[in-house]
Amino acid sequence: MPTFPPVADQLAVIRRGIEKIVPEEELAQKLEQSLKTGTPLRIKYGIDPTGIDVHLGHTVPLRKLRQFQELGHQAVLIIGNYTALVGDPSGRDAARTKKLTEEDVERNARDYLEQVGKVIDLSRTEIHRNGDWFARMTFAQVLGLCGKVTVAQMLTRDDFAKRYAANTPIYLHECLYPLMQGWDSVEIKSDVELGGTEQLYSFMLARDLQREQSLPQQIGVMSPILVGTDGVRRMGKSLGNYIGISESPYDMMKKFMQIPDGVMRMYFELLTNIPLTDVEALLSGHPKEAKVRLAKSVIAEYHNATAADEAADRWQREIGGGGLPEEIPTLTVKRGDLKEGKLAAAVLLKSTGLCASTSDARRLIAQGGASTGAEKTRMTSHDQPIDIVDGLLVWAGKKKFGKVELQD
Repeated sequence: MPTFPPVADQLAVIRRGIEKIVPEEELAQKLEQSLKTGTPLRIKYGIDPTGIDVHLGHTVPLRKLRQFQELGHQAVLIIGNYTALVGDPSGRDAARTKKLTEEDVERNARDYLEQVGKVIDLSRTEIHRNGDWFARMTFAQVLGLCGKVTVAQMLTRDDFAKRYAANTPIYLHECLYPLMQGWDSVEIKSDVELGGTEQLYSFMLARDLQREQSLPQQIGVMSPILVGTDGVRRMGKSLGNYIGISESPYDMMKKFMQIPDGVMRMYFELLTNIPLTDVEALLSGHPKEAKVRLAKSVIAEYHNATAADEAADRWQREIGGGGLPEEIPTLTVKRGDLKEGKLAAAVLLKSTGLCASTSDARRLIAQGGASTGAEKTRMTSHDQPIDIVDGLLVWAGKKKFGKVELQD
């Protein structure tokens, strides 16, 4: 029989980084009952494998699922191989146009599980594909499921309401999505479902379906939406503002160090286990030090502490301290183009590809943005003769640079 921490201690862990628990008073009752009987709660999290590349935004509910595991409860992961064929309409202002095949979905599911294993303990997780029950349904059973919700109720969903008001098409199969998600909760007898705040309608519909089947009703535990590295929009690969958990430690570090100071509190709360009192102390200090601590904590979780330290050190050497990077692009220069071992400054920038044209090179030099050598000696004029030798560093602004390699 599993042992559980006191209910107050469990609630303290569960409530961190959570925007809404509905209905909240029932969660404590379920935890009390679980403590008395020694029966773990069944914690549901569903994901549609629609070509997913797991980033930190996805890890927010997954980390909460892992916390429930660590408290002694049963994680139940739903792979929505049938809901994926519909596509979750939450947060979308149009129907998904690209239709996935069952083969696409299954391939994505295998890739997703490999990544998710970095966040939760898959060996202690029940994994179900909702096609296991939806594929068995007769048409009469599908009609019966559709009869459990009205069109008016469906249009109370914020996404559908906006599309209806804008005369944007809402296809009938999309209306099945929340019903299917809710029926998943019936099939696996979930006590708690995890997700974002945009899932409230589906979570509550699941409660209604469970009540009709004489089952205990689930609690919705909803996380806020993690904003991306731009500090404004929700994190997403298509927006280019994401940090992927399978990226290299150094690439993750560079992205962390670019996030706005204002989002650090959210990142600390949702992505780390650092006590919030320590977080406040960090945020009251220098932002750079706080970001390094944040980045190292998250990177260590998906790689290891040594890799996190090395990434932080490399960032400091190459970017934070203005040093030279470990990987320097090669700039090819032909010996035959040299005159007495020299090239004019603007010609050098153009011929190496650091500037698109000679006029761009002249403009950059006039602005003081072109230089040579590790010490970054500034080029003074477009026709300044530059001594060309193997290994010469050439800079065009702060980010474009390379090392000369002479070729015959």
